[in-house]
Amino acid sequence: MMVGMTTAPGQVPVAQSMPPRHPLDPDPARATKARAVFALGLIAALTGLFVGGLVPATVALQLARQARREAYASGGFLTGAAWLRRGERLAWTGLVLVAVSVVAAVVIGVVRLADASYGQDFAPNVD
Repeated sequence: MMVGMTTAPGQVPVAQSMPPRHPLDPDPARATKARAVFALGLIAALTGLFVGGLVPATVALQLARQARREAYASGGFLTGAAWLRRGERLAWTGLVLVAVSVVAAVVIGVVRLADASYGQDFAPNVD
């Protein structure tokens, strides 16, 4: 019984090659949802300051969850994890930009409301 192959006594064992693939195994393929997540995340990041990035960011994050579940269930035959990570980062960036623009709009609105006078504004010569 041979435990491992060596090239010569005392040397490091030679790396074993992977077992041959079964002929019916599918070829690894990039998940189409991974590319969609990246595109939606990019749109979300680009339109985040205009509050338009909220919808694509939300859709991208939902698609990313689905794509991760499908990739896990495929046993490694669906690839594209890097595209998913980038798309998720861009989607979160878009959501942060949306939050920043909404907070800025609220602050500007409150400051303008504080400067506005209340009641009816009469002319200076009216009692």
